[in-house]
Amino acid sequence: MERRGAGLAALGALGRRLLWALPAYAAGLLGLGAGALVLALALYAGLGAARGELPAWVSFPDVERAEWLNKVLAQAWPFFGQYMEKLLVENVAPSIRASNSHLQTFTFTKVDMGEKPLRILGVRAHPGTHKKQILLDLNISYVGDVQIDVEVKKFFCKAGVKGMQLHGMLRIILEPLLGDVPIVGALTMFFIRRPTLDINWTGMTNLLDIPGLSSMSDTMIMDAIASYLVLPNRLLVPLVPNLHEAAQLRCPLPRGVVRVHLRGARDLRSKDRFMGGLVEGKSDPYAVLRVGTQVVTSRVIDNNLNPTWDEVYEFIVHEVPGQEMEVELFDKDPDQDDLLGRMKLDLGEVLKARVLEEWFPLQEGDRGRLHLRLEWLSLMSDTCKLDEVLERNRTIVAKPDPPSAAILVVYLDRAEELPTKKPGKEPNPMVQVSVQDVTRESKVVYNTSAPVWEDAFRFFLHDPINQDVDIQVKDDPRQSSLGSLSLPLARLLDAPELTLDQPFQLQHSGPGSRLYMKLVLRVLFLDAPESSGPAPTPPGQPDPAASPGGTHQPTHASPDPQFGTEHVLRIHLLEAENLIAKDNFFKGVVRGRSDPYAKVRVAGRVFRSRVIKEDLNPRWNEVYEVIVDNVPGQDVEFDLFDKDIDKDDFLGRCKVPLRQTLSSRIVDKWLPLEEVKSGRLHVRLESLAPRPSAALLEQVLHTNSLLQPARGEELSAALLSVFVDRAAALPLRKGSKPPAAFASLAVRDVSVKTKTCAPTAEPVWDEGFSFLIKRPHVESLELQVKEEGGQPLGALSLPLPQLLASEGLALDGWFPLAGGGPGSQILLRAQLGVLVSQQVEVGASSVSLDGGDAAPQPAEVPGEEEHGAGGLRQRLVPAESHPEPAEGPLGRLQLTLWYHGDERKLVAIVHACRKLRPVSKELPDPYVSLVLLPDRSRSTKRKTSVQKKTLNPDFNERFEWDISLEEASRRKLEAHVKSTLSFMSREKEALGKLHLDLAQVDLSEGGPHWYELRDERSSP
Repeated sequence: MERRGAGLAALGALGRRLLWALPAYAAGLLGLGAGALVLALALYAGLGAARGELPAWVSFPDVERAEWLNKVLAQAWPFFGQYMEKLLVENVAPSIRASNSHLQTFTFTKVDMGEKPLRILGVRAHPGTHKKQILLDLNISYVGDVQIDVEVKKFFCKAGVKGMQLHGMLRIILEPLLGDVPIVGALTMFFIRRPTLDINWTGMTNLLDIPGLSSMSDTMIMDAIASYLVLPNRLLVPLVPNLHEAAQLRCPLPRGVVRVHLRGARDLRSKDRFMGGLVEGKSDPYAVLRVGTQVVTSRVIDNNLNPTWDEVYEFIVHEVPGQEMEVELFDKDPDQDDLLGRMKLDLGEVLKARVLEEWFPLQEGDRGRLHLRLEWLSLMSDTCKLDEVLERNRTIVAKPDPPSAAILVVYLDRAEELPTKKPGKEPNPMVQVSVQDVTRESKVVYNTSAPVWEDAFRFFLHDPINQDVDIQVKDDPRQSSLGSLSLPLARLLDAPELTLDQPFQLQHSGPGSRLYMKLVLRVLFLDAPESSGPAPTPPGQPDPAASPGGTHQPTHASPDPQFGTEHVLRIHLLEAENLIAKDNFFKGVVRGRSDPYAKVRVAGRVFRSRVIKEDLNPRWNEVYEVIVDNVPGQDVEFDLFDKDIDKDDFLGRCKVPLRQTLSSRIVDKWLPLEEVKSGRLHVRLESLAPRPSAALLEQVLHTNSLLQPARGEELSAALLSVFVDRAAALPLRKGSKPPAAFASLAVRDVSVKTKTCAPTAEPVWDEGFSFLIKRPHVESLELQVKEEGGQPLGALSLPLPQLLASEGLALDGWFPLAGGGPGSQILLRAQLGVLVSQQVEVGASSVSLDGGDAAPQPAEVPGEEEHGAGGLRQRLVPAESHPEPAEGPLGRLQLTLWYHGDERKLVAIVHACRKLRPVSKELPDPYVSLVLLPDRSRSTKRKTSVQKKTLNPDFNERFEWDISLEEASRRKLEAHVKSTLSFMSREKEALGKLHLDLAQVDLSEGGPHWYELRDERSSP
């Protein structure tokens, strides 16, 4: 009855939500068109906001698929084509003919929007900045067969468009919300970031031969079209007549201003090579900074891989979160400039931090970092802080322009009764708005003395007290003046809320000529304390405050504040669903499947999964680990491909902001695949912060043994951070010549090295490195100091158990170099951090991964084959969370039995035996064999390695059986401890056995237990 009641409650809740769509349906019947559709979309997205009324089994992802909307678009697409044809022929064509005398015979000869409609890959709803606003982000993809043909008869020119692609994130703002139908007053649409736009032109060369268009290029046209779709440009669609907020919605005030201090870069790649690449030169770097349509370019620094710019730029920010700043570094060349790297940063991070100064890693350049300081300037509607802002700006040395104290927004609405220069000839008015040496131009409105522009212009003001805004109204294309206006900005400083909204009488114009404008001034205030500390030290660069020479040597290393703050990101690539079938046969008549694999990119590393053959719903269960910095702007990117003989086909991509994982620690979600029609990817990301405590190390090692993939690298238990400060008293070479030294560090097969210092016996490196540690009890750090030619100058071996026994798991000081000169030593800090996962925190009793916590299953690595198909053996860490038992009749066997729910496998870990009873005078060579009863076939048998001459062997080996949980509960496990008699003999000596009914074992616990061995001749 309770389950029936819950079901009825759920149906009732869903029914109430569906009733919300009735106003949209009614609005459609009333002929309100797009408003009804978007209103329904908003209500659909709003369904997720009321989750509390639905039972726990109803889940709502962050991004809704909204396939119903694609069906609506598919059915409405032919009618949209009819609307576009009418719009282009009746509105756009006359405007084009009036814009240029050479285009007076311009016509559209064909408008066909094709049969492929726009698709919406996902919808996400955001809370608005106030209660009368709803924000929707639509991930749109249009790969259309549109065909539009145009003709300019005067020049016998025919051109057109045949095919177009558009991919990007479209934001729709529903505002204001009303208390009457259609509920929403207007729709505002724009792309936050520049979308991907590709147009297949036909006859473009003919069109560009027309006078007046010859100066344009295909790239310029593409840039103009793409830029028109991006902020600050907005498309406003009013849904009710006489909407008072229309002007404000079309051109709202910015959210703020970001001031970017472009400091410098380090370790850029050398792109200039000479003599056929034999001689490596340097690069001539410069930076391009972009926020929406705002683009600035720094000066070029010649022949420098560590450039310093010290330039300041300011960008207006319209939407946060969402808007990003992109910085690209190029090497200036005579022909084509080479990319040195790029980085992106969500400006919402700057808003949160107010001041953000970091060395940002560069992507797509293999190496290099960029030093930026970003400041969020709030907009103030009064002058109480203006004097403070002006005083602070005087202390800032800014190039190429001085820092701004305010911004001015000019809303240009309309004009009336403009003069006519020729009787019977209406003017083509346009407006030029200037502040100091910056001029903006409005569009041209043709053949009217009462033009309506509805445009906005934004200016940075360095000294609003003494600056003016100058306005010229001109007749295009003759540029003859129709009137002018000059307005001191000091007048705005005395106006209420620093705003003037009124008609202005034009000078040198007609007696009734007026210009309707709204001018808004806002003071730019940095609401953050003054920075008192030094700028962050770039990785691999010496501290300017440290003295590399002198008789006094520091007693401790001096790492920068970012040292040891890295996290380890554990990426679980779980599965995918509904992938596109790319393998088709007989020219597409027979539809096949795909052979999917994934590429994972993060922090400059690329991981590739194994290929799953012929599966549109692949299941990888693979895990990757990477060391990451807590630096904004990084993403974890997933690209899916179909493996083919020639070129692999693209199956979609998705990404997760790295900062989201670091802040929430665990992200487990299904991600919709972008740029494809269908598909989604299930990933689990876990951020592991190193802890300087060994209290949970044994539990970490044991939990890792349970989560350990059957194939692939061992999971990491700790992070080793090493800061190499300097060396002293290095041996001299060739009598008295000091060496040019560097240090190489290695842990297992991972090795790194410092930079090579100039010749000196006391080199200063000041560089930090991090290593993933699998088994802290047995691994060590190997360090060598070498001369530039490779000759050794000294070595240090630091066993990690020394760190485990140290306070705070850290050692900091001078260490002697073996094999060096007398007194040769190195100053370093080494610290260990234990990686405590969520499973460790909740204890071994809750390690079960049922429900999405994935264990990995990466590609095969060399290992020992097990006796039996499907069996794998792997060396594991010791499990010592339970004390050893007292001596039994035949000794004890320590086992862990656990069911891996995500991989659907029974796992057995043979840890150790204790107090075995010898059956002869010689010590035995024990091993353990396992068999899963009642089947005694080869596929159910497993066997450990042999331990020589011991009564207390340690095995720590893991075995697996591919069976269901129900099947496992019906099985029995039999373990035999045996000893080999001799190398040449096949006979075995029985030391004891164990018989377990798995139905009586808690397979979800995953903890080690001691079991008493019985005589081989005893019954189960």
